[in-house]
Amino acid sequence: MSKILIGTAFLFAASAFAGTNAKPATPSHARKGGAAPAMSDAALESAIRQRFARSKAASENFQVRVAGGTATIEGRTDVIQRKGAATRMARAAGARQVINKIVISQAARDKANANLAKGRRRVQVKRSEVSRR
Repeated sequence: MSKILIGTAFLFAASAFAGTNAKPATPSHARKGGAAPAMSDAALESAIRQRFARSKAASENFQVRVAGGTATIEGRTDVIQRKGAATRMARAAGARQVINKIVISQAARDKANANLAKGRRRVQVKRSEVSRR
């Protein structure tokens, strides 16, 4: 820890002696600017499919197409949260834009509406109610 403090003090002192416009050196991992090199569409599509395969969304068999860095996801799901998760996974894989055409089943919509009508969400269910099930 003392080496870090000494190094920081040295950078600060060096910049003070160099003049008022000088700034301490920025480590290469902290520099901003210049986007990461873009993946090819085929590599991006493969990366998105791999993320889907490692997740619970694997059972949904979503179709993925990538053109110009834009991912299009199609399919059907019985779990509302998987639509949003699919978008997040595609973005995390490197897609610049995601067009999500996943259709949520009516049964999933009805279940969500019933939960909302009760006035609480899944995480708000009391432990005593869970043990009674």
